Amino acid sequence: MKSTLKKLLPFAVVGVVSGATTVGAIQYFGHGSNNGDQSFFTTSAPTATFAGMNTGAVGDDFVKAAKTTVPAVVTIKNYQNRTTNRASEQDLFDYFFGDPFGGRGQQRQKQQQAPDNMPSGMGSGVIISPDGYIISNNHVVAGANKLEVVLSNKKSYIATLVGTDPNTDISLLKIEEKGLPYLNFANSDNIDVGQWVLAVGNPLGLNSTVTAGIVSAKGRGIGILGSQGKAANPIESFIQTDAAINPGNSGGALVNTNGELIGINSAIQSTTGYYQGYGFAVPANLARKIVEDIKKFGIVQRGFLGVSSLDLSNDQQVAAYNKQFKTNLKSGAGVYVTGFGDNSGAEDAGLKKGDIITKIDSYDITDFADLSMSIGSKRPGDKVQVTYSRNGKESTTNVTLRDQKGGTSTRTKADLSVTEKIGAEFEPLTERFKTEYGLNSGVVAKSVSEGSEMAKIGIVDNYIIIEINGKPVNSQKDIESILNKYQGNVQVKFVDDYGRIYTKGFKMP
Repeated sequence: MKSTLKKLLPFAVVGVVSGATTVGAIQYFGHGSNNGDQSFFTTSAPTATFAGMNTGAVGDDFVKAAKTTVPAVVTIKNYQNRTTNRASEQDLFDYFFGDPFGGRGQQRQKQQQAPDNMPSGMGSGVIISPDGYIISNNHVVAGANKLEVVLSNKKSYIATLVGTDPNTDISLLKIEEKGLPYLNFANSDNIDVGQWVLAVGNPLGLNSTVTAGIVSAKGRGIGILGSQGKAANPIESFIQTDAAINPGNSGGALVNTNGELIGINSAIQSTTGYYQGYGFAVPANLARKIVEDIKKFGIVQRGFLGVSSLDLSNDQQVAAYNKQFKTNLKSGAGVYVTGFGDNSGAEDAGLKKGDIITKIDSYDITDFADLSMSIGSKRPGDKVQVTYSRNGKESTTNVTLRDQKGGTSTRTKADLSVTEKIGAEFEPLTERFKTEYGLNSGVVAKSVSEGSEMAKIGIVDNYIIIEINGKPVNSQKDIESILNKYQGNVQVKFVDDYGRIYTKGFKMP
């Protein structure tokens, strides 16, 4: 029962990743931010018009949108060392698009490992500024030691990875060029179900492919980001479309008929690994906020409401909660507060367990995806008005969002702790374990972040770190002491699950 409930209840600390999602949030465009103007992109005109089924101009609209979009969509080639364990990255691609080989993908990958001069994976990206900033998916660039960007005119560049955010599956790259074609961000809050859209990318190795469809749903949560453990605080509020999307479309553009960017194509729902009807795109507002955070601060700024919650729109979750806690909650719209995290801004603002959150500012909250998106657009220190129902009576309160440590100000990379910079936490080994395995020192790696320095050298959860820079470590404090204010190359000696000892390194960020 407990395991079932654990799967059903996303008692997510709805810190709902504020900065985590670049897609500028619901109020990012409508209201000023207390951090000032973060924008470095050109926004679209507010008077966007959309093609209708019965208009004779639909074909012309598609042609114009395609001509605008195709030059700004690029191919991204992901190169990895032959010694890199590619299986986990292949799993990630298969997870977003399914394994078309019927479960034989891993076996195929091991048998046909790409040589050094061949990419291990390919996806798409969108140029979002004339000086070479490119937005794509995190899973497109994961594990790369070299990223090659190929424009629609076949010009090729080696890209710098500026930053990534597994919580929204967004990444930001940069190539050194000027005067590039680029796409404007539209306000993705204004899209409507039934609206015509085009998906542009490089599926199945077919460069500059354009497909058309409609927006078939908004605010869709499909549980894809958190399921693999890559995202600690996932934000899912996908735009669902029936425009054909296939492997290789990842990171490509979803645009309206004006050729304005309304989403970043990320995944499909499929049993074969190929298009079967529905694709999912990260909304442009969310994606925009993420890349602006990465560009300005070097890291994503996340504001948290600080509540554990139950999605009342999910009948299974509600039934499981009622069974475990002997309650009689009714399914419906809204998010039920089940508890609070440490340093919770929501608790300090007067919310209590049992309250039902129905609105954030002027936006209705019908499910967890709505709450995730509305908070995901915010940064620590931002204030939101929370409307909630308590014993049938509606009330409002103002909540100041905080980061996970309780802070209310933005941070840069320089403000991060050692463990945050290298992307892992560490637990001491017991003396009994050291004796049984003949170790004189060691700590266990935990919560290794996707794309972190520790992950890049092959360390995953439960690997044992023996030494840092030639010095034995027995606690997280030891690692922090060795690397605090340290600059230069870091040498890490560690043991994998099979007892094999490696020595690898990275440059301290």
